[in-house]
Amino acid sequence: MVHPSPSPFSSATLWVIFRRWQYQLAVALTLTAVVSAGIAWTMPNIYSSTAIFLPASPQSSDPDRLASGLRLGVDGTSADLDRVLTIGQSLPLAERMIRQFHLYEHYKAGQPGTDAADNYVLNEFASNLSIVHNERDAIELTFEDRDRQLAANVANALMAAIDSATQQLTLENRRNVLEIYRQRSARLGASYASTRRQLLAARRHYGVFGLEEQSRYLAKAIIDTEKELRLAEAGGPGNVAGLRRALRGLTQTEAAGGNIINLEGWTQGADSVAFLVARLTDLRTRYAVSQAAFEQAETALRGRVSSLYLIQKAYPATHKSKPFRLAIVVGSVLLVLALSVFLIVLLELRRSERQPPVSA
Repeated sequence: MVHPSPSPFSSATLWVIFRRWQYQLAVALTLTAVVSAGIAWTMPNIYSSTAIFLPASPQSSDPDRLASGLRLGVDGTSADLDRVLTIGQSLPLAERMIRQFHLYEHYKAGQPGTDAADNYVLNEFASNLSIVHNERDAIELTFEDRDRQLAANVANALMAAIDSATQQLTLENRRNVLEIYRQRSARLGASYASTRRQLLAARRHYGVFGLEEQSRYLAKAIIDTEKELRLAEAGGPGNVAGLRRALRGLTQTEAAGGNIINLEGWTQGADSVAFLVARLTDLRTRYAVSQAAFEQAETALRGRVSSLYLIQKAYPATHKSKPFRLAIVVGSVLLVLALSVFLIVLLELRRSERQPPVSA
């Protein structure tokens, strides 16, 4: 009679199996613990520094709007968040940080310019950088490095570079607007100067130096002179010839022997002078407004209002963020233990299958 062999997976059988392999298992676990501990304790400490900020819309932080009394808005939209994330993860910004902090030497990648060195530094930089949008709609920018001070400096520099790049989105357009303001102000200034010269020439030519006052006093002088002339001609007091010369001087142009201020010149030049005065007044007002707008635009262009609302600046870390050495050792030991148990059970199962059955 053939008796079936006990199952290799029964508790009693497993205990016997592990007793048989206990020394080999202990050696394997001890070597794993020693090797993993040696590797873990030779790994450098990695420090991480985090800067937290809120993005603002470029339009809401435009100095032109702030100069008009508008408030700086910090409630960025999803488009503002996406823009910051895109700029922060862009290749030009990474290359700028690599050059600024000499990361080729820091990462020991060799001389820049080769594909291998460039790719290695870019991959290392990208793996150490993390820019995420947290649940409070803020941006968390984290950079990791063996040098805690370098990690903080790179994080802060990245935040400043993102701010600068965001401002550049509207800077070129504002420069164009500033040039338009400058050209408009220059044209109005030239027109104002030209009209002023024309007005002075017209006043000298026609003898019109004041419209209302001059017309009133000129009319009074002509009436009084003509009255005295009529009285003198009627035998009253006064010199008739002298009064006629005075009246002719008041009514005829200077070219015809008249006075500088005369009726004929005033009549010919009143409309022209009135037109030039009105134009000069309009140009003066427009020129003053244009010059004020140009000065305001120039001040706004030179002013740099941050497009980011800083919540937390990146500071050097006080403790390492990784590696977790104890977790590495424990995880390695547990992994080797699981693999060892699997191999032992597999070997014992194959051995039991090769053994002939026991006969009664």
